[in-house]
Amino acid sequence: MSPSRLIPNANGWQLILADLALILFLVTLAALPSSFADGNPEGERSQKPTISASQALYRPIAGGPTLREWLGDQPRDPRATLTIFATYRPGGEAQAWQASERLVSSLNDPQVAVRTIISRGREDHIYASLAYDSVADLADSTF
Repeated sequence: MSPSRLIPNANGWQLILADLALILFLVTLAALPSSFADGNPEGERSQKPTISASQALYRPIAGGPTLREWLGDQPRDPRATLTIFATYRPGGEAQAWQASERLVSSLNDPQVAVRTIISRGREDHIYASLAYDSVADLADSTF
């Protein structure tokens, strides 16, 4: 005599277990971050820089303070990062890099971490932002 005749609905538990396994699989799949679904390997970082709200902004103007003077007037905070933002029109990449380099080199010995972000825009301009950007994350990133 077979076990299914001795115990009624003997294979019901197998069907329930299969349903529960399928439900668990679907819930786990839905919980995965979208980066895994897109094929990003674990540990790959986004190339988009972290930019926090600015404490203070600097724009170089004729007759105005230099970046060094402006930075000297700002409250010192070891958590702060000075970010140089430069935008350029197509074909102006070299000029944007040179302008950024001149601005950074004018600091001589900056008392804060400095980074530069250069991107294409509709017009050429440059400015600096003092903010609480995450310096630890920046050290591991390449821009």
